[in-house]
Amino acid sequence: MLLNPPLRQAANRYGQLYDNHTMKKQPTFLFLTLTITVFGQVEQNKNPSDFIPKGYVIHKYEGGISSGSWDEIKGDLNKDGLEDIVLIIKGTDKSKIIKDEYRGELDRNRRGIIVLFNKGAFYELATKNYDCFSSENEDGGVYFAPELYVEIKKGKLYISYGHGRYGNWSYTFRYQNGDMELIGYDLYSSRGPVPQYEVSINFLTNKKLTRDNLNKDEDGDKYTTDNFKETWENIKKKKLLRLSEIKDFDELEF
Repeated sequence: MLLNPPLRQAANRYGQLYDNHTMKKQPTFLFLTLTITVFGQVEQNKNPSDFIPKGYVIHKYEGGISSGSWDEIKGDLNKDGLEDIVLIIKGTDKSKIIKDEYRGELDRNRRGIIVLFNKGAFYELATKNYDCFSSENEDGGVYFAPELYVEIKKGKLYISYGHGRYGNWSYTFRYQNGDMELIGYDLYSSRGPVPQYEVSINFLTNKKLTRDNLNKDEDGDKYTTDNFKETWENIKKKKLLRLSEIKDFDELEF
């Protein structure tokens, strides 16, 4: 783990001041204590792969019907002009690999996320959550399971799920208060080519917009135009959800 030079200098100064005021030979103990307290808050490494915990690997996705492929997700998340990195990781517990009667061998290990800030000579941990996503091999019922897609746009982190002909939904995160906080949610529901309804929630303004397609019951082959009814409502103000604290994205409801 790399140490932040400005913090190291501050710790040294603190140790010297303590020594000058007390005239006792105890600065080494205090320096070690301060180092653990300060440096223990932020993990720093030279390579992104150094942040991957034991029992996990980088999850590389080749893409599907509703999602593009990914390896490392890159973009500027803290407006410093440097390209930050988001890693999707996956557990390697062999007991989570099952055999399905129809689909064969399935790896049901859950997936997680690690967000890293680019500091030039090294990377710094912004936030992490090792198992907030279900596996890519869940049971989708009569349809395939929703596909996870992650991207960085305009300084924000978007975690989205695509469900083919049934639509998609997306969570918008922004780095603030020492974590990636959920500031927005968007849902698009469809029945094949026919839009059903849309929902957009802004957790900063506590406003919710619902757009209901009044022509949603038309036959898909004869569907011609959208006719949306918009409804605005206020939502109860709550503490913003932090990415590091979300136990399971599948259980989020708004």
